[in-house]
Amino acid sequence: MHNTRVGVDLAKDVIQVCIFKNNKVQSNTEMTTAEFAIWLACFKPAFIIFEACGTSNYWLRIAREAGHDARLVSAKLVSLVRQNQKTAANDALAIVQTTFLPDVKYISGKSMEQQQLQSLNRLKHLAEKHETASLNQITALLAEFNIKTSSRTGGLGAVIKRTLEDAENGLIFEFREALNATWQQCLALKQSIDAYSRCLLKTVNQHTECKKRLKLEGVGVINAINLYVALGCCELGVHISCLE
Repeated sequence: MHNTRVGVDLAKDVIQVCIFKNNKVQSNTEMTTAEFAIWLACFKPAFIIFEACGTSNYWLRIAREAGHDARLVSAKLVSLVRQNQKTAANDALAIVQTTFLPDVKYISGKSMEQQQLQSLNRLKHLAEKHETASLNQITALLAEFNIKTSSRTGGLGAVIKRTLEDAENGLIFEFREALNATWQQCLALKQSIDAYSRCLLKTVNQHTECKKRLKLEGVGVINAINLYVALGCCELGVHISCLE
């Protein structure tokens, strides 16, 4: 059991650390990320709570490696508990205060492995969104010149090739150059998507838990990873009563 509870509000460059002990706030101070890393290594084992955010999984692992009982709490819960205007100090205090609520369930956080798998998934998804947006824009722009795209005529790639080679369509050189650059960008995005897909497939085939989920009906590579990450981060919540 840890008598000291620490609420940590994470920001990009600074970290607010609120230390609560003996029924009162002992300190509520700002640290740099370097200072906080040293503090975690030197401070005696404590119950440390982070608000779930972009860097919280990283700091959760660092805190646990330093011997602390570290947990994540949802940002929504923190916003409900915070009593005054939103500041780093008030957020850090509210994070501590969430631990005194009954039946609090904590977010288990992601392992390094889960985080990397999720990041690969997100990179692929982002490239697919950009590719779709680019293809739709090119198709719409060509349609304004009454240049129609159809699978029967070879698709967008074939239409662009014919458009660039047609010297009688009235398009100026600069527009042709820009159209070609945009098409090359789409092709590069397609190559990136293929690379992400290979990375995901290779990673899943090397991962025991993901391979198990691939055997489920209707589950492909993406869903296997999503299931692995989601199930790994949805363990039964740890109640504060266990700590008292």
